[in-house]
Amino acid sequence: MADLADVEDALSQLVVSTLYPAGTDNESILGVFCRAYRGWPSPAALNVDLQAGIVNISVAPDSDMGRTTTRFKLSWHADRGPSTLIMEVVERTVVIGGLPTVGEVAGVLVDGESYVYAVRDGDTPDVVAAVLAAMVRSTQVVLLTGATLSIPSAVTVIARSVRFGNGFEEVRRQERDIRIISWCPTPSLRDTATAAIDQAVVRHDFLTLPDTTKARILYKGTSVYDQAQNSLLYRRDLIYTVEYPTTIVEVLPAMLFGHLSLNAAEFVA
Repeated sequence: MADLADVEDALSQLVVSTLYPAGTDNESILGVFCRAYRGWPSPAALNVDLQAGIVNISVAPDSDMGRTTTRFKLSWHADRGPSTLIMEVVERTVVIGGLPTVGEVAGVLVDGESYVYAVRDGDTPDVVAAVLAAMVRSTQVVLLTGATLSIPSAVTVIARSVRFGNGFEEVRRQERDIRIISWCPTPSLRDTATAAIDQAVVRHDFLTLPDTTKARILYKGTSVYDQAQNSLLYRRDLIYTVEYPTTIVEVLPAMLFGHLSLNAAEFVA
């Protein structure tokens, strides 16, 4: 589920990619070293950076609690991608290929009996083939060569792979005001940094969060602070209202063959 921290992280990453479009190993668009992070800088560390000509960009929520904006009917949505494990059958021979990944299930149906294996981390097509061959050998003769298994005495052979998916339900929606604050040693650096960040954010109506949900982002305003007590501090705050969902996620099982026996025993495959 998405959290306020995920929203702040997404904005921080957007700031970094804006200031360092060629990567952090290269020079920033400002021509000086820049730091981008969540939260507020410590005054002592910020003063040291300003004296060294370093720009700080911080991302932090406003102090208000925000508000709940839930308005959509509760409903479950499925998200299931295609399987990257390939299962091909030529007569009585099964050829396994592709890239097995966790969350996929491989199975063969031999004369009405199903044999199913859930892929584990690090599995290769050869490993999947070997596991399935060992299962089928409980009732059939199997010839195994690499990622290929042949079942010469079988009448019918079917092989399939599927991927488990995720089902999610949005249970709440909320919005918070978040500031992207530029702390700069000169007015020109402040103006250039703020303009670049604002142009980057305005191109994104939505931010993608780690759980694949979207956060709506809208410009709210700008505040300028040129504080007399620190002659090296030139600050500008970009304020955005971000609306994001809270979701519940469940794993969705996948079906290979329907109602049959599983691994030669009486279960649902």
